[in-house]
Amino acid sequence: MIFHGLFRSNRRGKRGDMVQKRSKNLSDTDVAEIVGILDGWSGKLSWELFVQAIERKKFALYTRQALHKHERVRHAFSLRKRSLAGTAHSGKAEASSPELEAAFQRTARLEGEIARLKAENQQLLEQFARWAYNARTRGLGKDILNRSLPAVNRDQTRQKRLTVLPRREGG
Repeated sequence: MIFHGLFRSNRRGKRGDMVQKRSKNLSDTDVAEIVGILDGWSGKLSWELFVQAIERKKFALYTRQALHKHERVRHAFSLRKRSLAGTAHSGKAEASSPELEAAFQRTARLEGEIARLKAENQQLLEQFARWAYNARTRGLGKDILNRSLPAVNRDQTRQKRLTVLPRREGG
């Protein structure tokens, strides 16, 4: 089984196939960086090209399925795909200098980021409305919902606890 040289390891599996070393789990920071890659995307967008761009930028290979599992990545991908499809028909302005081209790219990236953040904000507002409705139907008022979180007592776990086990008789 050959995957176009995407393997990072020379290990071989039971059947002699190349085995790829697993990339680390995606943290919130990683997801934010990956979504940032989508914000600046121009040209054709596909999962395969997106995975390759992530590998070049983060030096880690993730599958489409692993990326699709994260809601922010999934929504940002579909939003960017729609926005690129909508701008495919409009002509791109020609830049007369490298500085102007860089400004066009930055503007396009920022417009993509703004559109994504607006969509994420709308999703969060909808989620809040659902939560408020569900809390109200269960009799939870604002006073209960606005209570501050309890303080975390981290010293409690550092104390040694002595457990006395009962002695067995006649053993």
